[in-house]
Amino acid sequence: MRKLKLQVQISIDGFVGGPNGELDWMTWNWSDDIKKYVNDLHSNLDTILLGRKMTDGFITHWASVVDKHDESTKELKENYEFAKKMIDTPKVVFTKTLTSHNWINTILANGDLAEEVNKLKAQKGKDIIVYGGAGFVSSLIKNNLIDEYNLFINPTAIGKGLAIFKGLDSKKNLLLSESRTFECGIVLNKYVVKQ
Repeated sequence: MRKLKLQVQISIDGFVGGPNGELDWMTWNWSDDIKKYVNDLHSNLDTILLGRKMTDGFITHWASVVDKHDESTKELKENYEFAKKMIDTPKVVFTKTLTSHNWINTILANGDLAEEVNKLKAQKGKDIIVYGGAGFVSSLIKNNLIDEYNLFINPTAIGKGLAIFKGLDSKKNLLLSESRTFECGIVLNKYVVKQ
């Protein structure tokens, strides 16, 4: 069975966004070691899950990097291959409101969250990754659908904001399988669900 992996930037006090979804607290100048790690993480994935609210910004951002990669900035050129991967990888958007869209390589999932995700996990293929948004990820966590948590902890506390571990009915036991510090100051804690 395919694994569902979460990759998320998180503050040291447990938030994935400011109160209104602000991301200005994140470390944006990634070092080469974290870029390589994230690229390696994506080598065994063939599907991206997204919540409806995050999808437009996610796809628009990566499409603009692909479209502008010839505009000579070093950052755009460095991010082109990863951006292309984000656009080319099939995406599943979970929504209760949309019935159509114009996003490339994207299908909509409108059914029961657990049933839809378990159907995807049972299909042949590589692993699946989820990016967000916060409410969608919270629902996945609450329904015990995430197999691996890749928490990229930024060296910033923001005091309040959007949390993904809210609303749990009971404690969630996780096992730390890897911890790594990157040159840019971000620390990865990778957890798997404790059996």
